[in-house]
Amino acid sequence: MENNKTSILITGGAGFIGSNLCEHFLSKGYQVTCLDNFSTGHRHNIEALLASPNFKLIEGDIRNLETCTQAVRNADYVLHQAALGSVPRSINDPITTNDVNVSGFLNMLTASRDAGVKRFVYAASSSTYGDSEGLPKVEDKIGKPLSPYAITKYVNELYAEIFGKTYGF
Repeated sequence: MENNKTSILITGGAGFIGSNLCEHFLSKGYQVTCLDNFSTGHRHNIEALLASPNFKLIEGDIRNLETCTQAVRNADYVLHQAALGSVPRSINDPITTNDVNVSGFLNMLTASRDAGVKRFVYAASSSTYGDSEGLPKVEDKIGKPLSPYAITKYVNELYAEIFGKTYGF
């Protein structure tokens, strides 16, 4: 990636990993947009970044396609960190977990494809290995998912693969 005018959208940018990515890319001179709804991320993680003219915050939800479309406008790259994590949370509320992690992911993929984003990088999860007992874990050898959260992360991997094959994205 070439810096200066290169624009990076980081979804879930107020979370632990996302905020560190925002800080890193800002320090390298990139234009950084953070999309977060603050359901699990924290404003204090990005507070210092708000003063940078190269940083933009969009407070919004990936479950809203229009928000995703707005966020990817002019983005060269998308680093998709946004998700509703936690296996216990997914067991207690599988519907919201699916809505955020699958529908939100599909919104981001579609908006990114339609905007002509150069590359979409997805934060997967080892939970997709499920009950696979083999070590070390190998990406093409997974077991059965053990939680609703694991299912959502696996479905996202399948969507990403299909978008790559079908749309060259």
